[in-house]
Amino acid sequence: MNTSFDDFGLRPELIQAVTALGYVEPTPIQNGIIPLMMAGRDVMGQAQTGTGKTAAFSLPILHQLQPDATRPQALVVVPTRELAIQAHDMIRALGQFNEARVLAVYGGTSYSQQLGGLRLGVDVVVGTPGRLLDLIRREKLHLQDVRTVVLDEADEMLSMGFIEDVESILAATPAERQTTLFSATLPPRVRELAEKYLHDPKLVSIATPQMTVELVEQRYYVVNEQDKLAVLTRLFEMENISSALIFTRTRARTGDLVNELNMRGYPAEALSGDMSQEARERTMARFRGGQVRVLVATDVAARGLDVEGISHVFNFDLPDDPEVFVHRIGRTGRAGRAGVAISLARPAERGALRQIEKFTRQPMTETTIPTPEDIQAKRLDELMSKIQMWLRRQRVKEERALVETLVASGADPLDLAAVALKIARAEEKQRPIMEVSPLPVKATRPEYRERAPRSNAGRTDDRLRRTSRTAEEEGMVRLEMRLGKADGIRPGEVVGTIASVANIPGSSLGKILIQTHRTTVDVPEQYVKQVLAHNAKYSIRRQDFSLSVSG
Repeated sequence: MNTSFDDFGLRPELIQAVTALGYVEPTPIQNGIIPLMMAGRDVMGQAQTGTGKTAAFSLPILHQLQPDATRPQALVVVPTRELAIQAHDMIRALGQFNEARVLAVYGGTSYSQQLGGLRLGVDVVVGTPGRLLDLIRREKLHLQDVRTVVLDEADEMLSMGFIEDVESILAATPAERQTTLFSATLPPRVRELAEKYLHDPKLVSIATPQMTVELVEQRYYVVNEQDKLAVLTRLFEMENISSALIFTRTRARTGDLVNELNMRGYPAEALSGDMSQEARERTMARFRGGQVRVLVATDVAARGLDVEGISHVFNFDLPDDPEVFVHRIGRTGRAGRAGVAISLARPAERGALRQIEKFTRQPMTETTIPTPEDIQAKRLDELMSKIQMWLRRQRVKEERALVETLVASGADPLDLAAVALKIARAEEKQRPIMEVSPLPVKATRPEYRERAPRSNAGRTDDRLRRTSRTAEEEGMVRLEMRLGKADGIRPGEVVGTIASVANIPGSSLGKILIQTHRTTVDVPEQYVKQVLAHNAKYSIRRQDFSLSVSG
């Protein structure tokens, strides 16, 4: 194992950059990856964010750059804009003394600056699958001279529906390229991708500290999607939480949940992938110091997070991969202390829960959602405990003098006590107990017909029920759009567009059937109204479209 970056035989300007950045000795992933990539090998790396893997693939890429090239020599593909920015900044910092030209391309921003960078010439392109593929099809990005391709966070690209786009991008690069794939987990689909596109790859797996689940109490609550916030706030009332980490599927969902919790009197902050390192460290300092009790994060943003003393981990959204579930709940129950992992699962996710139990070999207990009566009783118990504590302490000299003054002026002592309690309970109004809707009950077809209302709204609901039975999975509704193969539509684009615009999990979508001028997609019934409500915003390749219930 190399103990210095000098041992790798890197160019002097790269050693200068490493020194300037304050790196002293290579991390395990760097020791494993750099020699292999320097030797031209294809590599499959299993490592978390925060282990130094970006520098591990960046240094060999920068070492092998040829001067005066007119086209990109290396391509780094990442799943999100935030990761594209982070990788771009790291590669630029490492290449600061050899004048490496690095460009980040991603969606959601103007093309002009990115196209300008390509025209000026670039050595390394870092980008998200959708924007990269778009630039390739417009013939603005030419990858014929690419010698190294890095697929970073491959498991995230898989869960976001980008794998087909990644395969199209790889097809635009030379067959004799060097390919390196990184993934925190290695599900079968990622392994298939590696077997198909990597040549005799060497696996480098950096073991994270073993995250045992034996000391973690695992519970789950089956809830309707629209009731997750209500259930979460009820649990906050009932649990003895010292600090909590909440996982959501998307960055937008993270911000929304933080706002909702803060409005209800629970100090929370988001841990976002696009935060600067300085902002991230400030947030973590507040969390460790107890000023903030709750962090809300995505899996990408939380990678590399290592904090002792987290009492609760909440899976607001279940992950797609059981291994990711283990990584999440492993952040509680450390150093011999017990921890609690609570998952909010939709009715359709019971099968996913069974898969997780099979993987972890630990049971999860289905638990009843606390009722308003439970919460009111807990609040009363806490108030009575505080009263009893202060009665025992007898440190109420000033308050007793005030009461005596009020009694002397004619106030009734019982009335005074009641008013004091009312004031003490005033902050409870900040925490209204939100209603929770009943779970859907599977009904027979005759019941649907007998109960179907006669109003227009009823006919629409009945149509949804009939249509849901045409979908391949129970509880799904088939929607259609007037774009198809003739418009170049791909399944990954359909998943990515609907999931991001409607803010629903991409993994929740069912079968997608693309025909010549029409595409159908199966959507969970609880998301249908949410998907249809965004009809003015859907667009694929600058082609606007709307979704409707398939007839």
